[in-house]
Amino acid sequence: MQGFSYPLSPKGIANLASAPPWHYAGTSINIEFFADPAAAAACLPEGLTLEPDAPGSGAAAFFDWQYSGDHKEYLDPAHACYQEFFVLINARWGNEKVAFCPYIYVDNDAALARGWIQGFPKKIGTIHQTRAFSLPDSSATPVVGTGGEFAVSASSRVGYRIVNGRITLEKKVEDPSALIGRPVVNMRYFPRLTVGQYENPVVHELVLANMLDMQATDVWAGTGELEFPVAVGEELADLNLQRVGRGVRMNLGYTVTEVKTLVDYTA
Repeated sequence: MQGFSYPLSPKGIANLASAPPWHYAGTSINIEFFADPAAAAACLPEGLTLEPDAPGSGAAAFFDWQYSGDHKEYLDPAHACYQEFFVLINARWGNEKVAFCPYIYVDNDAALARGWIQGFPKKIGTIHQTRAFSLPDSSATPVVGTGGEFAVSASSRVGYRIVNGRITLEKKVEDPSALIGRPVVNMRYFPRLTVGQYENPVVHELVLANMLDMQATDVWAGTGELEFPVAVGEELADLNLQRVGRGVRMNLGYTVTEVKTLVDYTA
């Protein structure tokens, strides 16, 4: 039986996530927020602390993704194209500025499998964002420029709305390096299915995402609006947003081949 992930099979092509490298390219809409510091701290695992310079700060990120391995997998768009929404909490690992992802939603099972392998706690959901097209005289598309308005939303697997957002572009960012973001820390976790050992997981480790060859283009910043409605079975609303900062729209790409283990809690 062959394959990198479930399901293993005789030919090894039925698995949801084939072996890396995993290449990603997409359009991103990010909205900065400032949550209740106590609620944000409650989302962090052992080893991370809130960003002291802006406790409770973070971002809601929406992506219209296209994925590929090294064999033009993007030519199978039903498999390679998907939508994603996640939350990042600004934190510190020692003195290093990082971000932790407590919640993330995706509409593609292969993307969910790759996420779990990396430590992203993905759930199935429905995600939408306004698209832009190079049609200057069309009333059906916003401009990627000053005054352009873009909306985002996501719902849980059972249909409860979990986030609404909007950005209005104001100016182009010539140097996007400061906007690409902090290194992302995740928690890889797989429980043990043995009576009396449920709280002793097989895998429990804090890992640093290693995103290679990251590039950002056509970056625009502006004002942001964001809300996390109360939804059954979800805890996003518990972040209790205090205020919302800027919004950013960009094209982003990177490659994943591995993660770096920071702490192995099972050791």
